[in-house]
Amino acid sequence: MPVPVTIAAALQLLLAASFVVIALIAHRYGDAAQHAAEAEAVRQGHPAGVLAAHRVRFAETTTEMLLPLAIGVVIGVLAAVNLAGVQAGRIATWVLAPVLVVAGGLVTATQVFAARFTAAVFRKSTTASGIDAYAIVDAASRTYPAILRPLVLVRFALTTLGTLAVVILLALPAANAHFG
Repeated sequence: MPVPVTIAAALQLLLAASFVVIALIAHRYGDAAQHAAEAEAVRQGHPAGVLAAHRVRFAETTTEMLLPLAIGVVIGVLAAVNLAGVQAGRIATWVLAPVLVVAGGLVTATQVFAARFTAAVFRKSTTASGIDAYAIVDAASRTYPAILRPLVLVRFALTTLGTLAVVILLALPAANAHFG
């Protein structure tokens, strides 16, 4: 097995795992995070529904969890077919990579920079002036396992730089014989 293909598949499997694990953590702890954020908003003197009114949510429904799980499965399948030397897998990886880098990068960026995005929402509001978005996000974050934040950062790096590396690795001459 060529080293570039092995490294590319390993990066894909790590990315797939990060999508699955983060989705499961978000689903498991999201309600507690939502309650903590709402309690923080009330503690700051804002009405209980201020987060909902501004579509600030930390809870994730089962349906919402399906998208990151599906993304994880697709990336995992691509890793497997790339390891098996299936040319269609390599081509599918190249086709889906730009979508993953752009869409996945934007979605994961909102998680990496959650406090900034939340603060921007409240800055634009006339009904939530003075709310401390950083405290809201901090209250929600404290309910998640400590491993979540590093996982989100790793997923962001794998979604962007890792995916670009996979494309390059699968295009190297050493990989061609594996897919030929």
